[in-house]
Amino acid sequence: MHNASVGPGRVPGPCEGWAADCPNASSWAPLPQPLAVAVPVVYALICAVGLAGNSAVLYVLLRAPRMKTVTNLFILNLAVADELFTLVLPINIADFLLKRWPLGELMCKLIVVIDQYNTFSSLYFLTVMSADRYLVVLATAQSRRVAGRTYGAARAVSLAVWGLVTLVVTPFAVFARLDDEQGRLQCVLVFPQPEAFWWRASRLYTLVLGFAIPVSTICVLYSTLLYRLRAIRLDSHAKALDRAKKRVTFLVVAILAVCLLCWTPYHLSTVVALTTDLPQTPAVIAVSYFITSLSYANSCLNPFLYAFLDDRFRKSLRQLVACRRPAA
Repeated sequence: MHNASVGPGRVPGPCEGWAADCPNASSWAPLPQPLAVAVPVVYALICAVGLAGNSAVLYVLLRAPRMKTVTNLFILNLAVADELFTLVLPINIADFLLKRWPLGELMCKLIVVIDQYNTFSSLYFLTVMSADRYLVVLATAQSRRVAGRTYGAARAVSLAVWGLVTLVVTPFAVFARLDDEQGRLQCVLVFPQPEAFWWRASRLYTLVLGFAIPVSTICVLYSTLLYRLRAIRLDSHAKALDRAKKRVTFLVVAILAVCLLCWTPYHLSTVVALTTDLPQTPAVIAVSYFITSLSYANSCLNPFLYAFLDDRFRKSLRQLVACRRPAA
C-alpha cells in the first residue's frame, strides 16, 4: 500500500490539489516563502475566530432557558461540530510547520475523523434546518402548526444525523494512518492497490455524499418553498405571510451564499482532480490552500449566520455576560 491522498483532514499535502495522478507524489514542490508564512497565520485566525464564536453559541444555547428551541438545538449541534474542528486545527498547523506528523497514529485517525465529521455534519445539519424551516414557514403562512415538531423529536433527529455521519466517516478512520515519506512520518490516507482507483473513489464519495446530495436537497427545499409561498400570496395578503416571505428570502440568500462560497471551490477541485491532470506547481498548491482555507472558514462563519444575526441571541448573551460580571 502507498500514500494516495492528503495530510490530516483537508490540509493539502503532496498528493492534494488538482493532480489527477495522485499516487505519484515525487513531484512535490516546496512552498514559496510568502505562502509558507501566510497559511499558518490564516489557519490560526480561523481557529481563534471559530473558537470564540462557537464557544459563545454553545454558552448561550446551553445556559439561556428561553433559547432551548428546536431550531437552536440544530444550531447547537452545528456549533459542536465546528467547535471540535477548531479545537484540533492547531494540530494541523503544527503538522504544517513541522512538515511531519507530531503525534501518534491514534491521534492521526482521530484528527482525520473529526475533520470529516465537520465536513459532512455541517451540510447535513444545514439540510435538516432547511427542512425544518420549510415546514415551519409553510405552516405559519397557512395559520397552522407543524405536527410532531417538539424538542424531543429534534433531539432524536440530531442523534440520527450524528449516527449517519459516523457511518459516512468510518472509511476515513480505516484508511488514515502514519506513512513514511522521504524520512518523515505523515498522517495520510493509505489506500490499497490500485491506488489511483481508491483515491478517485474517495474524492467522489466525499463529493456526492458531502456536497452534491445535501446542497441539492437544500436548493430543492428553498425553491419549492418560495414557489409555494408565491402561490399562497395570490390568495392571501396576510401580514404574517409577507413577514415569512421576507424572512425566507433572507435565509435563502444568507445560508446558500455562505455555504456555496465556502464549499463549492473545495468540491469543485474534486471535479477538476477527477478529470484533469495538473502538475503540482506552486501556483496550483497555493490555490489548493486557498480553497481549503475557505472550507475551514465555514466553521467560524456559521455562528454569525445562525446566531449572531438573531436579536434574541445577542440579548441573551448580554444578559449572561452581565450576570457573570463582579458587582462594583
